[in-house]
Amino acid sequence: MKNISNKQLWLLLIAVAVIWFSNLEYRKLIKPDEGRYAEIPREMVASGDWVTPRLNDLKYFEKPPLQYWATATAYELFGEHQWTSRLWDALTGFAGILLVWFVGLRLFGREAANYAAILLGGSMLYALLGHINTLDMGVTFFLTLGIVGLLLGQTGTDRKKQRGWMLLAWAALGLAVLSKGLMGLVLPGTALFLYAVVQRDFSVFKRMHWLAGMAVFLLVTAPWFYLVMKANPEFFQKFFIYEHFTRFTTKELGRYQPWYYFVPVLLTGMLPWTVLMFDTLINAWRGSALPGAARGTFNAARFLLVWSVFIYLFFTISDSKLPSYLLPMFPALALLMGKQLAGMSPRRLFWLIAPVLPLTLLGLGLAPFTARLADTPLQVQGYSAYAGWLEVAALVWSLGVITALVLLRSGGKPVAVLVLSLSSLIAAQLGTSGYNTIAKERSGYYIAEAIRPYVSANEPFYSVDTYEQTLPFYLKRTFTLVQYQDEMAFGIMQEPQRYIADYAGFAKVWQAQAAALAIMPLPTYQQLKQMGFAMKIIYEDAQYIVVKKP
Repeated sequence: MKNISNKQLWLLLIAVAVIWFSNLEYRKLIKPDEGRYAEIPREMVASGDWVTPRLNDLKYFEKPPLQYWATATAYELFGEHQWTSRLWDALTGFAGILLVWFVGLRLFGREAANYAAILLGGSMLYALLGHINTLDMGVTFFLTLGIVGLLLGQTGTDRKKQRGWMLLAWAALGLAVLSKGLMGLVLPGTALFLYAVVQRDFSVFKRMHWLAGMAVFLLVTAPWFYLVMKANPEFFQKFFIYEHFTRFTTKELGRYQPWYYFVPVLLTGMLPWTVLMFDTLINAWRGSALPGAARGTFNAARFLLVWSVFIYLFFTISDSKLPSYLLPMFPALALLMGKQLAGMSPRRLFWLIAPVLPLTLLGLGLAPFTARLADTPLQVQGYSAYAGWLEVAALVWSLGVITALVLLRSGGKPVAVLVLSLSSLIAAQLGTSGYNTIAKERSGYYIAEAIRPYVSANEPFYSVDTYEQTLPFYLKRTFTLVQYQDEMAFGIMQEPQRYIADYAGFAKVWQAQAAALAIMPLPTYQQLKQMGFAMKIIYEDAQYIVVKKP
C-alpha cells in the first residue's frame, strides 16, 4: 500500500468520489431529519434572515447555523434540490477521508495513511451517514480537524508551525460549536484532560497557545451568538440550558435508550472492520500498538485511543441517544487501525476479516424476507421492493469479502483491503439508494406532486394534528399548525399568533376563509367531518388526507 503511485492514488480518489457522490439526487427526502435540515436553510433563503433559524416559520434554536448556512449557500448557487440539501454532509464526509489520510501520512507514514483512509471510507456507518442529511457528519469533520490541529501542533518541533496548527485546532473547534453546539468544545477539552491524566503528562496544556487560540475561537463563534441573542433574548435559555443540559441529563426529549444501545450500533457500524477494531483496541490497551513515550512528548496514538473510548462512554451515559452520535469515533479509530494494519501480516488479517463472511451471507439469505418486517399494506409494498436492493447490496458485499479473503491467502493485503472497502461502500450506497422504494411512506414528495396544481403562495395551508417534515421543502412554503406542537413548541410559545390551538379555533378560521387547504391524518379527517367541516378531498393515501375548502 505504501508503494502505490501518485497516479494510482488519483485514479482511486476519482473512483471513490464518483461512487460517493453518485446518489445524492436519486433519493427522495426522508422525514424527519432530512426534511427538517433541508427546510430550515430554504426558509433562510426565502426570508433573507440568516441569523434566526426558523422551521415552518417558527423560531428554531435546537442547533447552531453553520450547516444551515452551507446548505442555503448551495441553494443560492445551484438551486433547491435534494442533492444540494445533502451536499454538505457528502462533502464533509468525503473531506474527512482526505483529512484522515493527511494526518496519518504525517504521524504514522504513507502506508498507514492509505489504509486509514480506505478503512474509513468503507466503514458502514460512516458511509451511510455521509449521504443522509443530518448534522453529525459536519460536526464530525470539524472535530476531526480540531484533533488534527492538536496532534500536529503537539508533535512537531517547529514552534512557528506548532502555533499555526494549534490556531487551526481552535478555529476548527469554533466551527464544530457552530455545527452542533457546545459539544464541539466540551468533548475535545474533556478528552484532552483525560489523556493528560492517563499519560500522567500535563505539559500538553503549556502548548495550547491559550490567548491566541481563544481569540480565534471567539472570532469564529461570537459574532453569530451575539447577533442571535440580540435579536432573540430568549435564545440563551433555550439553546444553552435546555438543548445542552436537559438533552444530556433527562429523558424529556424521547431519545432515551438503555446503556447497551450503542453496542450493536458500533458492531454493525464498523463493519467490515469490526474484529480488526477490537484487535486494535486490545493491542492499544496492552501497549503493544501504542508504545510509550518520554514524559513531555505527546503520544498521538494514545490520544486517539482516549478520544475513541471517551466518545463511546460519554454518549453511553447520556439519556439522549441516536446511532449517529458515535460518528466522531470513526476517524480516530480508522487512524489507529490503519497504523496497526500497516504492520500486520496478510494471514492475521485473513482471520480478522473471515468472521464478516457469515454475516454478509446471512444478510443475503434474509434480504428476500424484508417484507415480513412490514406493519401496513403500504410498508409491505415498499419493503418488498426494497428487498431486491438489499439482496444486490448483500451480494456485492459478500463477493467483496470472498475476494478479499482469497487475496489475503495469497499475500495480497493492499488489494484485499481496497476491494473489501470498495465493496462495502458500494453496498452502503445500494442500501441507501434502495430506501427510495419506501419513500411513499417516509416522504412528502408524492403528496406535493399530487396537490401542486391546487397550491398557491397566498392561499392559507393548515397542518392539523401533524407536521410532515419533508412536505414544506417540496411545496416551497410553510403551514399553519393546528393542535400540533412537538419540536416547534418553543417557537409557538414565542409567536402564538402563528398557531391554532384546537379544533374550535380552527373551525372559526376555516369558515372565514374564502379558499384554504389542509393536511391531516385519516382519523383527524373523520373527526372534523363529524364536526361539520366543509372539506373536499384532493389527495388521500394510507396516512394522510389533503382537503380544500369547497
